[in-house]
Amino acid sequence: LLGFLLVFLGLALPGTQGKTIPRCEMVKILRRNGFEGFEGTTVADWMCLVKHESDYNTKAYNDNGPSRDYGIFQINSMYWCNDGRTRGSKNACQISCSKLQDDNLEDDIRCAKKIAREAHGLTPWYGWKNHCRGRNLSSFVKGC
Repeated sequence: LLGFLLVFLGLALPGTQGKTIPRCEMVKILRRNGFEGFEGTTVADWMCLVKHESDYNTKAYNDNGPSRDYGIFQINSMYWCNDGRTRGSKNACQISCSKLQDDNLEDDIRCAKKIAREAHGLTPWYGWKNHCRGRNLSSFVKGC
């Protein structure tokens, strides 16, 4: 029984094996979805954000104690999605956090844009603030 439970828990916990989206493919996705110029940001900004938040992995997650960040944009369960375990979750994107870890990025994109729209930029993302803001990010889109 214990073995079965451990296997079950292993399957139930989100892993870090996900689809890693190739850099130029991610650039295309962002361009296609109108990220260039969105709230004063560039595709290079978003690429740097995605690199430092999730390393382009759709299944990425990060535990922050009371809340978790999910998916390629590392969207937080306290404010934006519902993971069924974060107390007082606002779920402002009206989405299950697990939907942010599948390979369909449409809902991730919708929610990331909502966050950026409300913040008038990318300041909610520490990966962007700490590694991207005010830097030359042209290498993130070079050759794509």
